[in-house]
Amino acid sequence: MHATVNAATLERVLGHRTRFDARFGQYFDSLAGRFDLPVPSRYVPRCLDLLRDLSMRGGKRLRVVLLYEAARLVTAEEVPGLAEAALSIELLQTHGLVHDDIIDDAPLRRGGPSTYYAYRREFPGHGATALGLAVLAGDLAGFLSTQVLLEAEAPVALRQALLGVHTRTAAETVAGQIADLERDAHALPDEEFLHTVTDFKSARYSILAPLTMGLLAAGEDPVPHRARLHRYARLVGISEQMRDDCLDLFGPFGEGAGSDAVAGAAPAVADKSTGADIRSGRRTYAVRAVLAATGADAALVEAALGDPRCPDATLERIREIARAAGVDGRLKAEIRRHAEEAAAEAASWEPYWRAEAVEFFRSLPMWNADRMP
Repeated sequence: MHATVNAATLERVLGHRTRFDARFGQYFDSLAGRFDLPVPSRYVPRCLDLLRDLSMRGGKRLRVVLLYEAARLVTAEEVPGLAEAALSIELLQTHGLVHDDIIDDAPLRRGGPSTYYAYRREFPGHGATALGLAVLAGDLAGFLSTQVLLEAEAPVALRQALLGVHTRTAAETVAGQIADLERDAHALPDEEFLHTVTDFKSARYSILAPLTMGLLAAGEDPVPHRARLHRYARLVGISEQMRDDCLDLFGPFGEGAGSDAVAGAAPAVADKSTGADIRSGRRTYAVRAVLAATGADAALVEAALGDPRCPDATLERIREIARAAGVDGRLKAEIRRHAEEAAAEAASWEPYWRAEAVEFFRSLPMWNADRMP
Protein backbone atom coordinates (compact mmCIF):
# COMPACT_ATOMS: atom_id res chain seq x y z
CA MET A 1 0.00 0.00 0.00
CA HIS A 2 1.40 3.38 -0.96
CA ALA A 3 -0.18 6.66 0.12
CA THR A 4 0.19 10.00 -1.60
CA VAL A 5 -0.65 13.50 -0.45
CA ASN A 6 -3.18 15.00 -2.83
CA ALA A 7 -2.99 18.74 -3.46
CA ALA A 8 -6.29 19.57 -1.78
CA THR A 9 -5.39 17.72 1.40
CA LEU A 10 -1.92 19.24 1.56
CA GLU A 11 -3.34 22.74 1.05
CA ARG A 12 -5.84 22.16 3.83
CA VAL A 13 -3.31 20.90 6.37
CA LEU A 14 -0.91 23.71 5.47
CA GLY A 15 -3.77 26.06 6.25
CA HIS A 16 -4.31 24.40 9.64
CA ARG A 17 -0.68 24.94 10.54
CA THR A 18 -0.46 28.51 9.24
CA ARG A 19 -3.60 29.63 11.05
CA PHE A 20 -2.56 27.92 14.24
CA ASP A 21 0.95 29.39 14.29
CA ALA A 22 -0.53 32.87 13.89
CA ARG A 23 -2.98 32.17 16.72
CA PHE A 24 -0.23 30.72 18.93
CA GLY A 25 1.86 33.85 18.45
CA GLN A 26 -1.12 36.04 19.34
CA TYR A 27 -1.72 33.94 22.44
CA PHE A 28 1.80 34.53 23.73
CA ASP A 29 1.60 38.23 22.81
CA SER A 30 -1.47 38.59 25.02
CA LEU A 31 -0.35 36.25 27.79
CA ALA A 32 1.05 38.89 30.12
CA GLY A 33 -2.38 40.50 30.24
CA ARG A 34 -4.25 37.24 30.85
CA PHE A 35 -3.06 36.76 34.42
CA ASP A 36 -1.30 38.84 37.06
CA LEU A 37 2.48 38.93 36.88
CA PRO A 38 4.55 39.53 40.00
CA VAL A 39 6.04 42.94 39.24
CA PRO A 40 8.96 43.76 39.18
CA SER A 41 9.98 40.12 38.70
CA ARG A 42 12.43 39.49 35.87
CA TYR A 43 12.30 35.71 36.11
CA VAL A 44 8.61 35.34 35.25
CA PRO A 45 8.77 37.29 31.95
CA ARG A 46 11.93 35.36 31.05
CA CYS A 47 10.11 32.11 31.73
CA LEU A 48 7.29 33.16 29.39
CA ASP A 49 9.85 34.12 26.73
CA LEU A 50 11.47 30.69 26.94
CA LEU A 51 8.11 28.93 26.71
CA ARG A 52 7.20 31.01 23.69
CA ASP A 53 10.53 30.31 22.03
CA LEU A 54 10.23 26.55 22.50
CA SER A 55 6.56 26.48 21.50
CA MET A 56 7.05 28.50 18.31
CA ARG A 57 10.36 26.92 17.28
CA GLY A 58 9.59 24.22 14.76
CA GLY A 59 7.37 21.27 15.42
CA LYS A 60 5.13 19.64 12.81
CA ARG A 61 1.84 20.61 14.50
CA LEU A 62 0.58 17.14 13.69
CA ARG A 63 -1.68 17.24 16.77
CA VAL A 64 -3.29 20.41 15.46
CA VAL A 65 -3.86 18.83 12.06
CA LEU A 66 -5.39 15.74 13.66
CA LEU A 67 -7.68 17.89 15.79
CA TYR A 68 -9.07 19.84 12.85
CA GLU A 69 -9.32 16.79 10.62
CA ALA A 70 -11.16 14.91 13.39
CA ALA A 71 -13.81 17.64 13.37
CA ARG A 72 -14.06 17.15 9.60
CA LEU A 73 -15.10 13.56 10.23
CA VAL A 74 -18.42 15.10 11.28
CA THR A 75 -18.67 18.40 9.39
CA ALA A 76 -16.74 20.61 6.99
CA GLU A 77 -18.11 23.71 8.75
CA GLU A 78 -16.17 25.78 11.29
CA VAL A 79 -16.99 24.75 14.84
CA PRO A 80 -16.37 26.54 18.17
CA GLY A 81 -13.71 25.42 20.58
CA LEU A 82 -11.23 24.00 18.07
CA ALA A 83 -8.77 26.91 18.26
CA GLU A 84 -8.63 26.75 22.05
CA ALA A 85 -8.35 22.95 21.99
CA ALA A 86 -5.40 23.27 19.63
CA LEU A 87 -3.72 25.79 21.92
CA SER A 88 -4.26 23.50 24.92
CA ILE A 89 -2.77 20.48 23.16
CA GLU A 90 0.32 22.38 22.03
CA LEU A 91 0.82 23.95 25.45
CA LEU A 92 0.60 20.47 26.96
CA GLN A 93 3.22 19.42 24.41
CA THR A 94 5.46 22.28 25.53
CA HIS A 95 5.01 21.18 29.13
CA GLY A 96 6.04 17.65 28.19
CA LEU A 97 9.06 18.75 26.18
CA VAL A 98 10.42 20.91 28.99
CA HIS A 99 10.13 18.10 31.52
CA ASP A 100 11.38 15.41 29.11
CA ASP A 101 14.54 17.41 28.51
CA ILE A 102 15.14 17.67 32.25
CA ILE A 103 14.67 13.91 32.69
CA ASP A 104 16.90 13.12 29.71
CA ASP A 105 19.43 15.88 30.50
CA ALA A 106 19.01 16.92 26.85
CA PRO A 107 20.83 20.07 25.69
CA LEU A 108 18.92 20.44 22.41
CA ARG A 109 15.29 20.60 21.36
CA ARG A 110 13.93 21.51 17.93
CA GLY A 111 17.27 22.77 16.72
CA GLY A 112 17.88 25.06 19.69
CA PRO A 113 18.70 24.86 23.38
CA SER A 114 16.29 23.04 25.65
CA THR A 115 14.66 25.19 28.31
CA TYR A 116 16.70 23.40 30.98
CA TYR A 117 20.00 24.11 29.25
CA ALA A 118 19.00 27.70 28.51
CA TYR A 119 18.63 28.18 32.25
CA ARG A 120 21.88 26.32 32.94
CA ARG A 121 23.72 28.79 30.71
CA GLU A 122 22.02 31.75 32.41
CA PHE A 123 22.82 30.46 35.91
CA PRO A 124 26.30 28.90 35.70
CA GLY A 125 27.34 27.42 38.99
CA HIS A 126 23.75 27.49 40.27
CA GLY A 127 22.44 24.12 39.10
CA ALA A 128 19.62 23.96 41.62
CA THR A 129 18.27 27.32 40.46
CA ALA A 130 18.42 26.30 36.80
CA LEU A 131 16.71 22.99 37.55
CA GLY A 132 14.02 24.61 39.66
CA LEU A 133 13.24 27.24 37.04
CA ALA A 134 13.03 24.63 34.29
CA VAL A 135 10.66 22.45 36.34
CA LEU A 136 8.47 25.46 37.06
CA ALA A 137 8.49 26.53 33.41
CA GLY A 138 7.14 23.12 32.44
CA ASP A 139 4.54 23.33 35.21
CA LEU A 140 3.43 26.76 34.03
CA ALA A 141 2.91 25.52 30.48
CA GLY A 142 0.81 22.66 31.84
CA PHE A 143 -1.42 24.94 33.90
CA LEU A 144 -1.82 27.37 31.01
CA SER A 145 -2.93 24.46 28.83
CA THR A 146 -5.97 23.97 31.08
CA GLN A 147 -6.67 27.68 31.55
CA VAL A 148 -7.02 28.24 27.82
CA LEU A 149 -9.85 25.69 27.69
CA LEU A 150 -11.68 27.30 30.60
CA GLU A 151 -11.58 30.61 28.72
CA ALA A 152 -12.68 29.16 25.37
CA GLU A 153 -15.44 30.88 23.42
CA ALA A 154 -17.61 27.78 23.45
CA PRO A 155 -20.65 26.48 25.35
CA VAL A 156 -19.98 25.58 28.98
CA ALA A 157 -20.78 21.91 28.41
CA LEU A 158 -18.25 21.71 25.59
CA ARG A 159 -15.58 23.47 27.64
CA GLN A 160 -16.09 21.00 30.46
CA ALA A 161 -15.99 18.01 28.10
CA LEU A 162 -12.78 19.23 26.43
CA LEU A 163 -11.19 19.89 29.81
CA GLY A 164 -12.14 16.38 30.94
CA VAL A 165 -10.34 14.83 27.98
CA HIS A 166 -7.39 17.14 28.47
CA THR A 167 -6.85 16.43 32.17
CA ARG A 168 -7.31 12.68 31.73
CA THR A 169 -4.78 12.73 28.90
CA ALA A 170 -2.28 14.76 30.93
CA ALA A 171 -2.46 12.28 33.82
CA GLU A 172 -2.06 9.30 31.47
CA THR A 173 0.94 10.95 29.82
CA VAL A 174 2.68 11.45 33.17
CA ALA A 175 1.97 7.79 33.98
CA GLY A 176 3.52 6.89 30.65
CA GLN A 177 6.62 8.92 31.44
CA ILE A 178 6.97 7.07 34.75
CA ALA A 179 6.65 3.74 32.94
CA ASP A 180 9.21 4.97 30.39
CA LEU A 181 11.77 5.30 33.18
CA GLU A 182 10.78 1.86 34.45
CA ARG A 183 11.39 0.43 30.96
CA ASP A 184 15.09 1.13 31.24
CA ALA A 185 15.30 -0.86 34.48
CA HIS A 186 14.50 -4.07 32.55
CA ALA A 187 17.42 -5.98 31.05
CA LEU A 188 15.24 -6.96 28.09
CA PRO A 189 11.85 -5.24 28.30
CA ASP A 190 8.90 -7.21 27.01
CA GLU A 191 7.67 -5.84 23.69
CA GLU A 192 4.13 -5.49 25.02
CA PHE A 193 5.53 -3.34 27.82
CA LEU A 194 7.18 -1.12 25.19
CA HIS A 195 3.83 -0.89 23.40
CA THR A 196 2.15 0.19 26.64
CA VAL A 197 4.78 2.84 27.32
CA THR A 198 4.34 4.21 23.79
CA ASP A 199 0.56 4.17 24.18
CA PHE A 200 0.55 6.13 27.43
CA LYS A 201 3.55 8.38 26.87
CA SER A 202 2.77 9.55 23.36
CA ALA A 203 -0.10 7.92 21.44
CA ARG A 204 -2.86 9.00 23.82
CA TYR A 205 -1.96 12.68 23.88
CA SER A 206 -0.53 12.98 20.37
CA ILE A 207 -3.28 11.09 18.52
CA LEU A 208 -6.18 9.93 20.70
CA ALA A 209 -6.72 13.27 22.48
CA PRO A 210 -6.82 15.38 19.29
CA LEU A 211 -9.21 12.88 17.70
CA THR A 212 -11.50 12.90 20.73
CA MET A 213 -11.45 16.68 21.19
CA GLY A 214 -12.07 17.31 17.50
CA LEU A 215 -15.13 15.06 17.53
CA LEU A 216 -16.42 16.72 20.71
CA ALA A 217 -16.11 20.20 19.21
CA ALA A 218 -17.98 19.02 16.12
CA GLY A 219 -20.87 17.78 18.26
CA GLU A 220 -20.11 14.05 18.15
CA ASP A 221 -20.16 11.91 21.28
CA PRO A 222 -16.78 10.12 21.17
CA VAL A 223 -17.58 7.64 23.95
CA PRO A 224 -19.16 4.97 21.68
CA HIS A 225 -16.12 5.25 19.39
CA ARG A 226 -13.36 5.27 22.01
CA ALA A 227 -12.23 1.68 21.37
CA ARG A 228 -11.77 2.19 17.62
CA LEU A 229 -10.12 5.57 18.11
CA HIS A 230 -7.76 4.08 20.69
CA ARG A 231 -6.84 1.14 18.44
CA TYR A 232 -5.92 3.57 15.69
CA ALA A 233 -3.94 5.88 17.97
CA ARG A 234 -2.00 3.00 19.52
CA LEU A 235 -1.07 1.49 16.15
CA VAL A 236 0.03 4.82 14.69
CA GLY A 237 1.94 5.66 17.86
CA ILE A 238 3.82 2.36 17.84
CA SER A 239 4.70 2.71 14.16
CA GLU A 240 6.03 6.24 14.65
CA GLN A 241 7.96 5.37 17.82
CA MET A 242 9.57 2.40 16.13
CA ARG A 243 10.57 4.65 13.27
CA ASP A 244 12.11 7.21 15.64
CA ASP A 245 14.02 4.46 17.45
CA CYS A 246 15.23 2.97 14.18
CA LEU A 247 16.30 6.42 13.01
CA ASP A 248 18.36 6.95 16.15
CA LEU A 249 20.20 3.65 15.77
CA PHE A 250 20.69 3.41 12.03
CA GLY A 251 20.72 7.05 10.92
CA PRO A 252 18.58 9.33 8.73
CA PHE A 253 16.28 7.92 6.12
CA GLY A 254 15.46 9.47 2.79
CA GLU A 255 12.77 12.14 2.93
CA GLY A 256 9.54 11.41 1.15
CA ALA A 257 5.87 12.22 1.51
CA GLY A 258 6.03 11.62 5.22
CA SER A 259 4.41 13.08 8.28
CA ASP A 260 6.44 16.29 7.92
CA ALA A 261 4.78 16.81 4.56
CA VAL A 262 1.39 16.01 6.04
CA ALA A 263 1.83 18.65 8.71
CA GLY A 264 3.12 21.19 6.24
CA ALA A 265 6.56 21.40 7.78
CA ALA A 266 10.02 21.35 6.39
CA PRO A 267 11.87 18.14 7.17
CA ALA A 268 12.53 18.11 10.88
CA VAL A 269 15.99 18.90 12.20
CA ALA A 270 17.31 16.06 14.33
CA ASP A 271 17.26 16.96 18.02
CA LYS A 272 19.83 14.34 18.94
CA SER A 273 22.72 12.62 17.25
CA THR A 274 22.43 9.06 16.04
CA GLY A 275 23.17 6.71 18.92
CA ALA A 276 21.76 9.02 21.60
CA ASP A 277 19.43 6.29 22.87
CA ILE A 278 22.33 3.91 23.49
CA ARG A 279 24.45 6.60 25.13
CA SER A 280 21.51 7.49 27.39
CA GLY A 281 20.79 3.88 28.29
CA ARG A 282 17.31 3.80 26.72
CA ARG A 283 16.05 0.30 26.01
CA THR A 284 13.96 1.30 23.02
CA TYR A 285 12.35 -0.90 20.36
CA ALA A 286 15.58 -0.78 18.35
CA VAL A 287 17.89 -1.40 21.31
CA ARG A 288 15.69 -4.27 22.51
CA ALA A 289 15.77 -5.81 19.03
CA VAL A 290 19.57 -5.64 18.95
CA LEU A 291 19.89 -7.20 22.42
CA ALA A 292 17.47 -9.99 21.49
CA ALA A 293 19.12 -10.80 18.16
CA THR A 294 22.86 -10.47 18.70
CA GLY A 295 23.61 -13.30 21.15
CA ALA A 296 27.17 -13.06 22.43
CA ASP A 297 27.56 -9.65 20.82
CA ALA A 298 24.84 -8.33 23.15
CA ALA A 299 27.60 -7.81 25.73
CA LEU A 300 29.00 -5.04 23.54
CA VAL A 301 25.61 -3.33 23.52
CA GLU A 302 25.20 -3.72 27.27
CA ALA A 303 28.62 -2.18 27.86
CA ALA A 304 27.74 0.81 25.68
CA LEU A 305 24.28 1.38 27.18
CA GLY A 306 24.26 4.40 29.45
CA ASP A 307 27.83 5.44 28.56
CA PRO A 308 27.64 9.10 27.47
CA ARG A 309 31.20 8.83 26.14
CA CYS A 310 30.59 5.74 24.06
CA PRO A 311 32.91 6.14 21.03
CA ASP A 312 31.45 6.57 17.57
CA ALA A 313 33.44 3.53 16.49
CA THR A 314 31.63 1.37 19.06
CA LEU A 315 28.25 2.67 17.88
CA GLU A 316 29.19 1.88 14.30
CA ARG A 317 30.21 -1.64 15.31
CA ILE A 318 26.84 -2.09 17.03
CA ARG A 319 25.09 -0.96 13.84
CA GLU A 320 27.11 -3.42 11.78
CA ILE A 321 26.22 -6.27 14.14
CA ALA A 322 22.55 -5.23 14.10
CA ARG A 323 22.42 -5.11 10.30
CA ALA A 324 24.16 -8.47 10.03
CA ALA A 325 21.51 -9.91 12.34
CA GLY A 326 18.73 -8.41 10.19
CA VAL A 327 17.49 -6.08 12.92
CA ASP A 328 16.96 -3.14 10.54
CA GLY A 329 14.85 -5.20 8.16
CA ARG A 330 12.68 -6.63 10.93
CA LEU A 331 12.09 -3.20 12.42
CA LYS A 332 11.10 -1.76 9.04
CA ALA A 333 8.70 -4.63 8.51
CA GLU A 334 7.13 -4.02 11.93
CA ILE A 335 6.82 -0.28 11.24
CA ARG A 336 4.95 -1.02 8.02
CA ARG A 337 2.79 -3.73 9.58
CA HIS A 338 1.55 -1.43 12.33
CA ALA A 339 0.95 1.35 9.80
CA GLU A 340 -1.07 -0.96 7.57
CA GLU A 341 -3.15 -2.15 10.52
CA ALA A 342 -3.81 1.48 11.49
CA ALA A 343 -4.85 2.28 7.91
CA ALA A 344 -7.24 -0.68 7.94
CA GLU A 345 -8.68 0.47 11.25
CA ALA A 346 -9.35 3.94 9.82
CA ALA A 347 -10.95 2.43 6.71
CA SER A 348 -13.46 0.70 9.01
CA TRP A 349 -14.72 4.13 10.10
CA GLU A 350 -16.57 4.73 6.82
CA PRO A 351 -20.01 3.70 8.17
CA TYR A 352 -19.74 6.34 10.89
CA TRP A 353 -18.15 9.44 9.36
CA ARG A 354 -17.55 11.50 6.22
CA ALA A 355 -15.62 9.51 3.59
CA GLU A 356 -13.30 12.38 2.65
CA ALA A 357 -12.09 12.80 6.23
CA VAL A 358 -11.86 9.05 6.80
CA GLU A 359 -9.52 8.85 3.82
CA PHE A 360 -7.15 11.33 5.46
CA PHE A 361 -6.83 9.11 8.53
CA ARG A 362 -6.50 5.99 6.39
CA SER A 363 -3.61 7.51 4.47
CA LEU A 364 -1.80 9.13 7.40
CA PRO A 365 -0.05 6.03 8.83
CA MET A 366 1.29 5.08 5.42
CA TRP A 367 2.84 8.50 4.87
CA ASN A 368 5.04 7.70 7.85
CA ALA A 369 5.87 4.14 6.75
CA ASP A 370 6.60 5.22 3.18
CA ARG A 371 9.49 7.36 4.41
CA MET A 372 11.43 4.19 5.14
CA PRO A 373 14.08 3.46 2.46
